Amino acid sequence: MKIIIAGAGEVGFHLAKLLSFESQDITLIDTNRDNLQYADTHLDIRTIKGDATSIRILKESNVKYCDMLIGVTSSEATNITTCVLAKQLGASRTIARISNTEFLAQREEIGFTQFGIDELISPEALAAREISLLLNQSAFNDSYEFEEGALTMIGLSLSRSAEFVGKTVKEAARIFPQLNFVPIAIQRFGTQYTLIPRGDTQFKEGDQVYFITLKSGVEELYKLTGKKKQDIKNVMILGGSKIGTKTARDLCQNGFNVKLVETNKEKAYDLADELPKTLIIYGDGRNVELLEEENIHDMDAFIAVTGNSETNIMSCLVAKSKSVKKTISLVENMDYYQLSHSIGIDTLINKKLLAANTIFRYIRKGEVVAMTKLNNMNAELLEFIVKPGCQVARKKIKNIDFPRSAIIGGIIREGEGVIALGEFLIQPGDRIVVCCLPRSIKKVEKLFL
Repeated sequence: MKIIIAGAGEVGFHLAKLLSFESQDITLIDTNRDNLQYADTHLDIRTIKGDATSIRILKESNVKYCDMLIGVTSSEATNITTCVLAKQLGASRTIARISNTEFLAQREEIGFTQFGIDELISPEALAAREISLLLNQSAFNDSYEFEEGALTMIGLSLSRSAEFVGKTVKEAARIFPQLNFVPIAIQRFGTQYTLIPRGDTQFKEGDQVYFITLKSGVEELYKLTGKKKQDIKNVMILGGSKIGTKTARDLCQNGFNVKLVETNKEKAYDLADELPKTLIIYGDGRNVELLEEENIHDMDAFIAVTGNSETNIMSCLVAKSKSVKKTISLVENMDYYQLSHSIGIDTLINKKLLAANTIFRYIRKGEVVAMTKLNNMNAELLEFIVKPGCQVARKKIKNIDFPRSAIIGGIIREGEGVIALGEFLIQPGDRIVVCCLPRSIKKVEKLFL
């Protein structure tokens, strides 16, 4: 695909990096020469210095031949304008990064597609949604829902008390025949190696394991993994950023008791007016005395979403030392992100990765309706719609030539999730959730074309 990315900031560079690894034809536009020079020397892409809202620059980037233009500059207005112009100049598809979440709520009423914007992406809204989901699945360190929970992906670290530690997948299936979940990926403790489990794969203590489960399977996983479902009611948020504000608003609407700590006095007063159901505390959240005064030991969850990764990590570690059950930290540095399972914090989230995951689904071939990358693992989770003429339609799962480095996690049929085994007959219209390693993505995509 020929893809133009407007904006060589953190999100734009990360996207360009991921896409260049897949040999996509990438053009990166930015006004900052230093950003472009770094991208030019580190990635196999074309760079153009200039304003993405310039018609001359867009024409220079051959916008009329591009399959997709992605506007991810730090300016919402620039992204929207670039997408509108690109569509008029012949771009097949446009995606705009926005920060005003009102646009997402009113997208149908406003009709952004009529302007030439096919999709709107808000990293802040994605991060807030991820936090809410993690609080609902409190014992797990990663979570993602397909079709409003018809199937759910959850990730957890296996403790010694998990009932299937030491058993193979096949043995576990025999002992627990009624289970409503399936393992889709495993990362061995202390390694960066991702494996797709087969019948003879053994579960080991310390494994980071991802499962696809039905709603009824979540409770079973709590029991079998030795995890306890913790009721999260009292939440403290550090940082009145856009993510902090959106998270506080969403959590208050869902009945949580929320305290938000903000270090800027003027901003704290503004937040008090904007969030009447949230207790706003003016002060430095890195101050342990302040946290103790605000009864951090009574908090069920601590969420650090300031603009500084180090502050977020250290504050979460302090919260963990005060026996807070769940800690979530926003990090911008991808090197920190790789440490999430050893750093002592329950979950690290990254806006760049969340935005890239959402955008990636439009780049995958076949009818991909949802996609996520597994945290710290070299694997993707894709949801395909089965077309009548594709290779998997009207076939039993056992008869499909599926690569060994990929696995079907579950199927959604008419809104209902199914954990499907070899005898299951796939029908057109089914939505199939597949977990695969990078080397098998192209082969999996061909099955659904």
